[in-house]
Amino acid sequence: MRLNFRFSLNQLALALALSALTGLAQAALFDDDEARRAILDLRQRLEQSNKNFAEENAQLRRSLLDLQSQIESLRGDLSQSRGAHENLARDVSDIQQRQKDVAAGVDERLRKFEPVKVSVDGREFLVEPAEKRDYEGAMDIFRKGDFVAAQTALVQFLQRNGKSGYAPSALFWLGNAQYANKSYKDAMANFQQLLNVAPGHARAPEAMLAISNVQLELKDLKAARKTLDDLVKAFPASEAANTARDRLTRLR
Repeated sequence: MRLNFRFSLNQLALALALSALTGLAQAALFDDDEARRAILDLRQRLEQSNKNFAEENAQLRRSLLDLQSQIESLRGDLSQSRGAHENLARDVSDIQQRQKDVAAGVDERLRKFEPVKVSVDGREFLVEPAEKRDYEGAMDIFRKGDFVAAQTALVQFLQRNGKSGYAPSALFWLGNAQYANKSYKDAMANFQQLLNVAPGHARAPEAMLAISNVQLELKDLKAARKTLDDLVKAFPASEAANTARDRLTRLR
């Protein structure tokens, strides 16, 4: 009995050992499968991660290329915009210059019609440019000694500009031209007209002396002496008055 019991224990221990070994083997086998599956799972995850990374990298590259393309497009637009701005600036500058030229031209044309200040025989006054041109033209003819043409020019000037500041001087020189042309009565009338419209004119003493000359030409000695007396009384300090005194001495 003891022997059988001991054998049974031995068998039981062996069975238990075998069972343990079997369990260990099964456990070891189970652990290898789990590890293998874990490795496979990790590998799949890694491959998926690499795939995702590759896709993200490709997407990033595409985005960078799109961004680069946009940058190049913006650079092109900016370059065109700068070019357009430069062209616009040149156009504006050209327009401004043309406006200045036009304004200068307008101002120049307006100046041809604007009154100008002149000084004649000690008097300053405003005249129209055409008026100034006509008077100076008539006087140029007078200075050349063409008294017939000067008379015509001065008559026409006074017809157009009877109220001009030039009128008293024009009357004086018209009278002189007529005196030179021996139109004595017309000359006297214009010298007298000067004295009527501008008795204080700088040419008034000379006009009175010229009237006396006309009266002498007309053989009116009495009227000539009276005119010379009036001249000395009216303008005693004038050069014409000195001439009048000399003549009065000879006429008496």
